Amino acid sequence: MYEIHGNTDGIRQTELTRLQALYLAELDSDVFLTEELACTLAEASSRLNRELALYISRSGEVLDVVVGDNSTVSLPEYRLRRNQNALSRVRVIHTHPNASAQLSELDLTALVSLRLDAMCALGVDPDASVNGISAAFLTGIEYGVPAIEQTEIYPLSRLSRLNWMRRIEECDERVSRIPANDLQKPERAILLAIRDDSSFEELDSLARTAGAVPVGRMLQKRPFPDSATYIGTGKVRELALAAQTLNADLIIAQDELSGVQIHLLETQTGVRVIDRTNLILDIFAQRARTREGQLQVSLAQLSYQMSHLVGFGLSLSRLGGGIGTRGPGETKLEMDRRAIKRRRTQLREQLDSLKKQRSLQKKRRERNEIPTAALVGYTNAGKSTIFNALTDSNVYVENQLFATLDATTRRIDTADSQPFLLTDTVGFISQLPTELIEAFHSTLEEAVQADLLLIVSDASNPDTLAQRRVVRETLARLGADQKPYIEVLNKCDQALPEIVDAFPDALKISALTAEGLDTLKNEISSQLGGRLCPVRFFVPYHAMQLTALIHENASRAQVEYGENEAVITAEVDQASLNRILKAAGPALRYEPLDSSRPDETE
Repeated sequence: MYEIHGNTDGIRQTELTRLQALYLAELDSDVFLTEELACTLAEASSRLNRELALYISRSGEVLDVVVGDNSTVSLPEYRLRRNQNALSRVRVIHTHPNASAQLSELDLTALVSLRLDAMCALGVDPDASVNGISAAFLTGIEYGVPAIEQTEIYPLSRLSRLNWMRRIEECDERVSRIPANDLQKPERAILLAIRDDSSFEELDSLARTAGAVPVGRMLQKRPFPDSATYIGTGKVRELALAAQTLNADLIIAQDELSGVQIHLLETQTGVRVIDRTNLILDIFAQRARTREGQLQVSLAQLSYQMSHLVGFGLSLSRLGGGIGTRGPGETKLEMDRRAIKRRRTQLREQLDSLKKQRSLQKKRRERNEIPTAALVGYTNAGKSTIFNALTDSNVYVENQLFATLDATTRRIDTADSQPFLLTDTVGFISQLPTELIEAFHSTLEEAVQADLLLIVSDASNPDTLAQRRVVRETLARLGADQKPYIEVLNKCDQALPEIVDAFPDALKISALTAEGLDTLKNEISSQLGGRLCPVRFFVPYHAMQLTALIHENASRAQVEYGENEAVITAEVDQASLNRILKAAGPALRYEPLDSSRPDETE
C-alpha cells in the first residue's frame, strides 16, 4: 500500500485512497509532466484546499506524494539521495491552490538545499483549473552562490513544447563539473530550546566555536520536554518548514536529548539533529591536542553514544529464531553496545597509565615542597591570557569557548617569596556533560589537588553572576569547593559597573594591559606561604621527634649534629613558624638569620 506523507490530519480515507492513485502515474523518461497528471493534481489540491507535491524520478516514476496546508508543503529531505557533485535525479511538482504559479523563495531554497533536478509550481484557480506553470533549475555555482534559472509562467497548453528534461541534463552536467571545494560550506544550524530564550546566546557561541553558522532560532515555551519529539508534534512541522526555508543542515537542541528524540526529530525534519552535550563533545574533540586529551574526549564520546543507542527491532538481528537457536539471537544494538564497552575499557587502561605518570610528577613536586595554584573559572573568562602574562608563556589564546582544553603547568619564581606552580585548567560551562566530568577527571584533579584556586570571572560579561554560580556548583561536584581561593575579576579595562560592584572583594585585573598582575602575584605568594626567611632551630636530642614537625612546615631544611643538640637551618614563613613553635613548646629554640626575619608571635 502506498503511503501519503505530510499533513494528512482531517483528510478522509476515501480522499487518501484517491491520492494514492497518483503513485500509479506513468511518465516517459523524456517527459517532464503531462497535462493529464497536472490537471489531476490541481483537482485534488483544489478539492482539499491544500498544497500537494509529487516527487518524480529522472526515469518518470512517482516516488512520493506529500500533503501540506493551504499555503505550504514540507519537503522531506531524508527521502532523497543528495550528492554534492550532482543533482538528486528527482524533480518536485507542487501546487499553489488559489494562487499563481510564481515560485516563492521557499521553493527556490528547497531547489538548492535538496539539489533537485527542478522545482515546478502549478497555479490553481478556485474552479480547479491550472492557471499557469513555471519551473526553476540549479545551473551551478557562481562566486560561491548557487545560480538558479527561473522560467516565466507558461500556460499549461504549452507544456508539451517545453523541453525541460533536456534542460535538467544540461544543468546536471554543469553541476558535476563544479570543484568539490566550491560546494563545501559551514553547516547552517537552527538553535532549538524550550522554556525561555535565555540560553540562546551561549548556544550560539558554542555552535560558532564548533564551526557552524546559526541561521535561525526556535523557542517552544513548555514546562518540560516532550518525551517523543522534545518540542511536540505540531512544533516539529514548523521546525521542518523552517529548516527548509533557511536551508539548514543541522538542528542544535539546548537540552540533552534521548536517542529516540533525536531519531524522531531527524525523521520528521530531514535534518541532522544534535544536542548541547554532543556539541560540546565535538568542540572538545577539535580542541584536544595532547594524547591524554584525545583519549579523554574519545572516552566521553563513547559514553555518550552508549547512552543514546537506539534499537531497530528484529530486522537487524544477526541470527534468526528457530531450531538450534535461542530467540532472535544477537541484535545489532547489542553488538554495538559490546563494541563500545570493549573500546571504553581499552581507553580507560591507557588513561590509567597516563594517570600514573601524572601521580609521579605530583610526588616529585611534593618532595620539592613547591605549592600549586590553579586558574579555574567559566570558559572564555581569560584564564589562559592571565596564565601567559604571569608565566611568560604562549599557551593558545582565542576569544572563543574552550580555547584551552589540556591542563598546562608552569613554575613562577619570585624575588622574595617561595616559588610556586601555576596551572591553567579547562573552562567550566553550565550543564557541563557528566561524560566530560568523568573522562576529564584526571585533568580536573589539578583543581582538586591545588593548594590555592584563582577563580576568574569576566568583568565585561553581563552574565558573570550566573556563570560564577555555575563555577561554584562545578567545584562542588569536583569536591574542591572548600579550598582556599582568590576571587579574580578579569577584563577590568572593559568592566561593567554593576559587575564590579557585585565583586567588592575581588582583585581587579586586566591580563591584556597587565593592570593588577603584580598585586595578584603577590597575593598568590602570600596565600601560599608568604615571605620565606632563613631560621635556625635548635632541637635537643631528647626531643628529636620535632625534626619531623620542622621538615613538614619548613623548606630547604639542612641538619647538623652538635654535642647536645641538632641544628636545623631552614626557610619558613611567619604562619608556619608560629605553627611549629606552638606545637613544639619550650623544648624548641630558634633564631632568625637576617634583619627581615619573622619574629615569634603568640
